[in-house]
Amino acid sequence: MAVTFRIYRFNAEKDAHPYYQEFNVDLPAGSTVLDGLRHIKDTMDGTLSFRRSCRHGICGSCGMTINGVNRLACETQITNLRSKKIEVEPLRSFPVVRDLITDMTPFYDRYEAVKPYLIDLKSPPTDRERLQSPEDRRKLDGAYECILCGCCTSSCPSFWADKDFLGPAALLKAYRFVFDSRDQDMGERLRIVNDKHGLWRCHTIFNCVEACPKDLNPTWAVAELKRAVIRQKV
Repeated sequence: MAVTFRIYRFNAEKDAHPYYQEFNVDLPAGSTVLDGLRHIKDTMDGTLSFRRSCRHGICGSCGMTINGVNRLACETQITNLRSKKIEVEPLRSFPVVRDLITDMTPFYDRYEAVKPYLIDLKSPPTDRERLQSPEDRRKLDGAYECILCGCCTSSCPSFWADKDFLGPAALLKAYRFVFDSRDQDMGERLRIVNDKHGLWRCHTIFNCVEACPKDLNPTWAVAELKRAVIRQKV
C-alpha cells in the first residue's frame, strides 16, 4: 500500500516558520495513520515528533488533524481515508511545541477549573463504595467516557474566538459531576460554568460532536447544564 504523508513540521526552538514535508511509504494493508507515522520515525526521520501511547483509542495521546479532520491517529485506517496522500497536522488552536505535539496546558487548565472530581462535604472518608441507584448511574452514560484527546475543543469555533472559553471537554466533565447523585458540591460547579466564558459561549455548532472519537455529545451536556442553571437559579 503506497501512501504519501504530508506532515506539518515545526521546531519552536529553531524554526522561524512551520513547513510541510512529504514522505513516500509502503505500508501493509490494515495500517493506521499512527502505524505510518511510527514507520517514518523509525526508518526515515527520527526527528519527527508526535505523541502516542496505548495505540487502542484509550489514552487520547495521538489526537491530531488528519486530512482536515480531528481524529485519533491510532484509530484512523488509511484505507478509510480513500486518499493516496495523507496530510497530518497538529490539533488546531493549541500552541505547537514541535511538529505534531501541541501544548495542552490551556486545555488541562480549563478541565481543572470545573473541579473534575467527586466532592463529598458531609460523609467522612470510607473504604466502602459510595452507592447510587442503577437509574442514577445511567445518567452518567455518555459523560464519563471522555479520554481528553482535545479533538472536540480544537474543533470548536467558540474556542477559536475566545481562548478563555472552558470548551466542550471541560463542560462535558462538569456535567458528569453535576448530575452525579453522590456529589455534594452545593452548586459550586454550576456557578463556575455559568459564565460568559462558560456555558453561554457555546452556540450549539455541533463541531465537537462530529470530532469526538468516542461518539460523545458535549453539546447535549451543555444544554442540560444550562437547564440546571436556570432551574436552580444559580
